[in-house]
Amino acid sequence: MEKNLIILPSKPWHPLLIPSHSSTQLEWHGSTRALANSNSVSMTQRSHPKLVDTQLNQLCANGSLSEAVAILDSLAQQGSKVRPITFMNLLQACIDKDCILVGRELHTRIGLVRKVNPFVETKLVSMYAKCGHLDEARKVFDEMRERNLFTWSAMIGACSRDLKWEEVVELFYDMMQHGVLPDDFLLPKVLKACGKFRDIETGRLIHSLVIRGGMCSSLHVNNSILAVYAKCGEMSCAEKIFRRMDERNCVSWNVIITGYCQRGEIEQAQKYFDAMQEEGMEPGLVTWNILIASYSQLGHCDIAMDLMRKMESFGITPDVYTWTSMISGFTQKGRINEAFDLLRDMLIVGVEPNSITIASAASACASVKSLSMGSEIHSIAVKTSMVDDILIGNSLIDMYAKGGDLEAAQSIFDVMLERDVYSWNSIIGGYCQAGFCGKAHELFMKMQESDSPPNVVTWNVMITGFMQNGDEDEALNLFLRIEKDGKIKPNVASWNSLISGFLQNRQKDKALQIFRQMQFSNMAPNLVTVLTILPACTNLVAAKKVKEIHCCATRRNLVSELSVSNTFIDSYAKSGNIMYSRKVFDGLSPKDIISWNSLLSGYVLHGCSESALDLFDQMRKDGLHPSRVTLTSIISAYSHAEMVDEGKHAFSNISEEYQIRLDLEHYSAMVYLLGRSGKLAKALEFIQNMPVEPNSSVWAALLTACRIHKNFGMAIFAGEHMLELDPENIITQHLLSQAYSVCGKSWEAQKMTKLEKEKFVKMPVGQSWIEMNNMVHTFVVGDDQSIPYLDKIHSWLKRVGENVKAHISDNGLRIEEEEKENIGSVHSEKLAFAFGLIDFHHTPQILRIVKNLRMCRDCHDTAKYISLAYGCEIYLSDSNCLHHFKDGHCSCRDYW
Repeated sequence: MEKNLIILPSKPWHPLLIPSHSSTQLEWHGSTRALANSNSVSMTQRSHPKLVDTQLNQLCANGSLSEAVAILDSLAQQGSKVRPITFMNLLQACIDKDCILVGRELHTRIGLVRKVNPFVETKLVSMYAKCGHLDEARKVFDEMRERNLFTWSAMIGACSRDLKWEEVVELFYDMMQHGVLPDDFLLPKVLKACGKFRDIETGRLIHSLVIRGGMCSSLHVNNSILAVYAKCGEMSCAEKIFRRMDERNCVSWNVIITGYCQRGEIEQAQKYFDAMQEEGMEPGLVTWNILIASYSQLGHCDIAMDLMRKMESFGITPDVYTWTSMISGFTQKGRINEAFDLLRDMLIVGVEPNSITIASAASACASVKSLSMGSEIHSIAVKTSMVDDILIGNSLIDMYAKGGDLEAAQSIFDVMLERDVYSWNSIIGGYCQAGFCGKAHELFMKMQESDSPPNVVTWNVMITGFMQNGDEDEALNLFLRIEKDGKIKPNVASWNSLISGFLQNRQKDKALQIFRQMQFSNMAPNLVTVLTILPACTNLVAAKKVKEIHCCATRRNLVSELSVSNTFIDSYAKSGNIMYSRKVFDGLSPKDIISWNSLLSGYVLHGCSESALDLFDQMRKDGLHPSRVTLTSIISAYSHAEMVDEGKHAFSNISEEYQIRLDLEHYSAMVYLLGRSGKLAKALEFIQNMPVEPNSSVWAALLTACRIHKNFGMAIFAGEHMLELDPENIITQHLLSQAYSVCGKSWEAQKMTKLEKEKFVKMPVGQSWIEMNNMVHTFVVGDDQSIPYLDKIHSWLKRVGENVKAHISDNGLRIEEEEKENIGSVHSEKLAFAFGLIDFHHTPQILRIVKNLRMCRDCHDTAKYISLAYGCEIYLSDSNCLHHFKDGHCSCRDYW
């Protein structure tokens, strides 16, 4: 007789968050009847519980999870239940098969378990987590009424696998608050999170728990504690723990070696590597790779290469990580050909590259803009079926873009299955660099609608691109739109892009204005900002700005960077503050060759030849080898001191002693040395015997000597050679015309065609700038309308001019860069002198003036007289020299 089907009333399950998923998502194999006739229990007949468990376990073993769910449904109709262990086996089968769909179906049927205990719920947490659904695992975990150590371990392990290091630490503290203590299995997972998250405080807390809990005998725990201290840079603590360990294995040694490698203390790491072998512990592949990678990253590629060969001699074969570390190291060092040789060797020995290997090789091609080598890398990526890897795709886009093949870069970009923000930035940056800002902007707009919206780097790339192409208005517009359109705040690189852009476009005032706005907006300048803006201040009228930037850099602790301090040495010297240069130099420890050269050239610029030569002697005593720049400065210092023989000795002996390759700067300095002492014939002979063709600077040094010593015939000879090298140089044309005129010849009629005469451009107008009361005032020859206190200035200049003539009698023939003065065109520096001195209650101690042309002899004499008569100092930088007038003398010693 057929039994009535029992219909179970609906009742609430265990209070867990149960997802609602339709069973139609499962792949059913046959009908319900077919299931009943096979391995399933009849839905109309109550089966023995043990038989049901056996059948369910068998289905788990066979992977027939859908049929197992059907059996559960039949049990629900009968009012039967399954044992917890059976349900846990079903969940484990879902984990093994990575079948989240069936796992969710099982979750909805958890009420069929006879007694839902924490172990069942823990397995449910594990199922969601191990199938890649951490959020659902966390929801189940949060709904649990009771959690034991295994439950906490499951959730912490899940977060650890998902690299949620901060959540791991939070769960650890939550667990402790609930009175559950971790065991030696769980602690290493939490300690790993502390190391990754750089949470040294939690690491110390766990260390104390281990000591109090008597778990110090666990090697795994001790290694994990050691790793936390090492990753957080606490190497003194790591060393103490390492020495106290009763037992060590390869992991222990690897941790301590890695810790020192991460700090860049490669010598200490090498000591532990050697000690490891001395204690009878043979380094494995991982240990060798740690050391090889560290040497490579620090640029010691040859040492890394030796280590790899030594590793092979020990019978350990380099793996892909070894080869990749070597290739990356040589690439970063700029030794591109050797990096490619390593890649070829790697392929020959049969080691298949990984995505990082290919990306490193592509980056090497990008750095040297080698499309031929890049194409080889591209083909390797295709042959190894890695071309679809996003890291490789991005590297290839970058390589082709930097190499100028935008068509190839675009084609790779178009076929990429997945793109990230770096993909977009690379292709946009390529178009910007090539000057196609319109196409870059088109991609930029598309990027805003993509799954990878622009980040601040994208905006900065666009700003830089428009700046480099001269579209400053669009660059500024983008800068203002960053926060509005992209919901992103400009960073320091955004400001730096504007500053460097204006400087590249020769708009120093706008660059300084942006720098001031940057400070007002509370955006802290960084190293790049300081190194970018300082060159805009290397003139006399910006001396206060250099001090201001120095204060800013000091507050930000940027002066600790040697490159910044070296730039300040140079900037202070060029802005007229050589004493500040010396102070910065003396405060440096250590100093490099750039530090010494910066101060040396500063002393030469200021005419302090004795100080320069003393500094050079000190430099040699300290064992520092001079460079090519050093030699140029020393020859110039001997020249200024009129020590011709010593300068010749430096040119020959020092260059041979230190193997300095002589270049045109050194030859030019020698001509200047001979010319300054009046040895014009020797200077010309030196030029004619040079092993290289003289350039304009060499002939200009001779022309300067001829001007000063009034040898106008040789001046014509030097000027004509200069004009051959630079036919459109207006100043050379002007000087040559004067030299011909002084010699009684008409140069223009002989040397210029009618067409050339029509093209002849007038000399640039003389301009001077003076800084007074934190303002820069400009004076231009012949622009009387804009000159303040005009009558006073002319009256003052007339009186001073008469006194100058009374003191100086040399009025011989000269050739000058600037047209001679007349009643309506007083030279601009004289106007600046007058403006600085006539309308003040007291005479300024220092005047700072910049001029665009070389001073004439009359203005030079006037400045010397003013410095004596008014008891002031005048710093004047013209197109050729920095003059320091004091007590009636000039630092140039009347040779400029």
